[in-house]
Amino acid sequence: MEFRIDRRSGVAAYQQIVQQTKQALRLGVLVPGDQLPTAKEVAATSAVNPNTTLKAYRELDREGLVELRPGLGTFVRQSLARPQAGADSPLRSELEAWMDRAHEAGLEQEDVTALVTSVMEERYAATRATAGHGGHG
Repeated sequence: MEFRIDRRSGVAAYQQIVQQTKQALRLGVLVPGDQLPTAKEVAATSAVNPNTTLKAYRELDREGLVELRPGLGTFVRQSLARPQAGADSPLRSELEAWMDRAHEAGLEQEDVTALVTSVMEERYAATRATAGHGGHG
């Protein structure tokens, strides 16, 4: 796994490492037992201070997602993958087709991000609101 750090994003580098690791765990790219790159390797590929990587790994360790083994490295402890979100899932295929249509319609990546974020926040906020009102009546 190689981290892509966007220095212009306004998001701290360690937080980007945490987010990218969680995304890889959700997509099944990383599975329990996998070893994360060492802080030295991340420094070489992403020009990130080793302490920044260690800070991210400590946060992932606190969340129970990875295990720090002194002298050996950092290993994935828990997956976040769900079959519905896998590379071969129908939902992913539908999303890829939608993305193709959005691109053909002339939308830029920022437009797609804004649109997806907006709809996602509406839908998940509605779900949370419904769930918070007892539902079982």
